[in-house]
Amino acid sequence: MNLYFVLIGRNTIKINSKNKYTDNGIIVLTNTTDCGIIDSEVKSMEFMTTKEAVEKWNISERRIRQLLQDGRIEGAVKVGNSWNIPIDADKPVDKRIIKPDDNKFIIDLDDNYFDEVDSLKKELDSKRPIPKETLKSLRESINLEWTYNSNGIEGNTLTLRETQVVLEGITVGGKSIKEHLEAINHEKAILFLDDLVKDNEPSSEWNIKNIHQLILKDIDNENAGRYRKENVTIKGATHIPPDYLKLPELMEKLILTYNTWSEYHPIIQAALLHGELVKIHPFVDGNGRTSRLLMNLDLMNSGYNPVIIKKESRFKYYETLDKAHTTGNYTDFVKLVTESEIEMLKKYLELL
Repeated sequence: MNLYFVLIGRNTIKINSKNKYTDNGIIVLTNTTDCGIIDSEVKSMEFMTTKEAVEKWNISERRIRQLLQDGRIEGAVKVGNSWNIPIDADKPVDKRIIKPDDNKFIIDLDDNYFDEVDSLKKELDSKRPIPKETLKSLRESINLEWTYNSNGIEGNTLTLRETQVVLEGITVGGKSIKEHLEAINHEKAILFLDDLVKDNEPSSEWNIKNIHQLILKDIDNENAGRYRKENVTIKGATHIPPDYLKLPELMEKLILTYNTWSEYHPIIQAALLHGELVKIHPFVDGNGRTSRLLMNLDLMNSGYNPVIIKKESRFKYYETLDKAHTTGNYTDFVKLVTESEIEMLKKYLELL
């Protein structure tokens, strides 16, 4: 079977009845008719051959071809039997030599700490399947609150009612276009998560970039779905994010380390994924919203409900994250996420 790797820029295409989002990433197709065209952006980019990549990166051509087949060289395009690799593509981190951190996080919880949340989850699971209309009503309400609170944490001034109106397609006077787009984009990102959960798609760099692209769509297209190319600081935080040159390696390492966290309770795992992603701070903007969405993707993939960090809990949220980032102690942040999960489970059960 032939595989075609097609660069499609910031477009959305439909493949086998599924929407695929990408930002200078690689879409793998079994035939070119699914896509129809290779985006015109390809023609205007500068590429190098696999042999030139061998010289530039000092790795074997066989290894490069394997990386290309695995989709690990961002922006690479296969035309016929030849590969075109963007001149400015980052050298992939070698998974074969990266080992997860030996450092253990500090999570000081009683052995029975998760008894309440797991008991509530078990009770909710016993009531499944949830009636279709009830589930629809619940999800609409949750998605609205989720969007309102997540954007509110980042400074969006839309009220809950105004957020609802915007999502219904109505413009709110006195509010900026950016605030409107933040609400619309966040809802689209939630719907994208739903598709990932249906397809049992795990957390990955690919999906992190796709989520971020949706968050910044038409707000900052230049940086949407792309790792930052500059150093940044986090307002009000003690922690200083790493140098941007280290991002490809750190993000690769994050996913590898994440895959070793199966020993943890699913809520701890999701909280750590959120915390460690925002600690790396891979994007210029939108890191918080992307991290909260990713955390909920992980929770939903584990059979839990998405959690909503309330706008009113903003100070506690930032405080517990900064503590985790500077001391490695995630206890308080895990508790915050657990409390939010319990609240969500109770909300479901009250309506059943």
